[in-house]
Amino acid sequence: MFIHIGDEHVIRSNDVISIIDYSLFHSSTIVEEMIFNQRKDGNVSEAAYDDAKSIVITKDHIYFSSLSVSTLNKRAQISNTLDQIDINLDQEKDSNIEE
Repeated sequence: MFIHIGDEHVIRSNDVISIIDYSLFHSSTIVEEMIFNQRKDGNVSEAAYDDAKSIVITKDHIYFSSLSVSTLNKRAQISNTLDQIDINLDQEKDSNIEE
């Protein structure tokens, strides 16, 4: 499934590695260094940099999001629930076909 992370960005939920609070950006040299290196490679979307509340780290990209960590977590949970419903429906269809 997909998660809308704000600012017209929609990402695959399976690609998300971490969602961190923006306030950690300047308080953690590790996070700063990681983002600096990814910027050099062009792998950072900074559309919401000025209004950022969270940083979404995926397998191959980093996004600054204007949505809070808790909002993004709720969206991820909804996406996960929908995935489970899809899996259950597919399994039910398969079992009906076998009968």
